[in-house]
Amino acid sequence: MILGFDDCLALCNLSEEEIDAIAQHERLPGMAALELGNYLIHQPDGAVAIRGMILDDIAAAEAKGESGRALLLKATLKHFVDTHPENPRNR
Repeated sequence: MILGFDDCLALCNLSEEEIDAIAQHERLPGMAALELGNYLIHQPDGAVAIRGMILDDIAAAEAKGESGRALLLKATLKHFVDTHPENPRNR
């Protein structure tokens, strides 16, 4: 059996939007970003790293005047913080 992106996403503790933010930040294809995100979220400081990537992406979108993209990333950040209690902001 071969697992595709959707199969791997279902096994990961991240949303597709969170994976997209990692892909954009690290300039990776989707599957590689999914693998990186899955690895990071299971590391002690992984939530901090992912949160930082999303924040960087928000700043980059705002600097480019991409308000729609920035708004989507802000919603992604809120979802990430709400769903990952290991995130330091939640302590």
